[in-house]
Amino acid sequence: MNGNVRIVIADDHLVFLQGLRQIIEYEPGLEVVGEAGDGNSALETINNIRPGIVILDIEMPQLDGLAVTRRLREARVPIEVILLTVHREESLLSYALELGVKGYVLKDSAVTDIVSCINAVARGEYYTSPALTTYLVNRSRIADRPRGSRPGLPDLTPTERHVLRLIADYKTSREIAEALGISRRTVETHRTNICQKLEIHGSHALMKFALEHKSRLA
Repeated sequence: MNGNVRIVIADDHLVFLQGLRQIIEYEPGLEVVGEAGDGNSALETINNIRPGIVILDIEMPQLDGLAVTRRLREARVPIEVILLTVHREESLLSYALELGVKGYVLKDSAVTDIVSCINAVARGEYYTSPALTTYLVNRSRIADRPRGSRPGLPDLTPTERHVLRLIADYKTSREIAEALGISRRTVETHRTNICQKLEIHGSHALMKFALEHKSRLA
């Protein structure tokens, strides 16, 4: 990107947003050109301003950060995306990377990570908070698996295995969310990532797999 890196920030926590803006604008070459407090406003602001990078909170009213990212990709908007999150689930990071997100920053380390993330993304590189490095190593290990070998339970994270066990117990997504203390949307993301990792398809395939492997999920 030539000249100043033009950035839009979308977060429904005003104090956090303003603090992040101050940190970013203190860095030479970075310019915050717009703000938004929800997903719909973020899309409108992006379409009006056309920044080079957008920083999206994953959890926002109306449209969350992942939904905004999907719409940007569907519309082929030429913009790089950085996601902010309080969640450390590997499944969310995997899903974000599949959507083409270049930066993934934990909110509790955003003060120290965000400028490095923006600069990396502006150079065309990927950046995740250092606390999530292990997840990237796991993804690389799975990607390097010999061709022809079938994916299995070792490819799942502990949380995904727990979700799969609850599915084997005939729990609904709502019941799983309550049991794990997470949102139903996060449960659905786990289910999607489990299916992708295990390369299983069909409305009942996940339940069938869970039941067949229930004894190994204890």
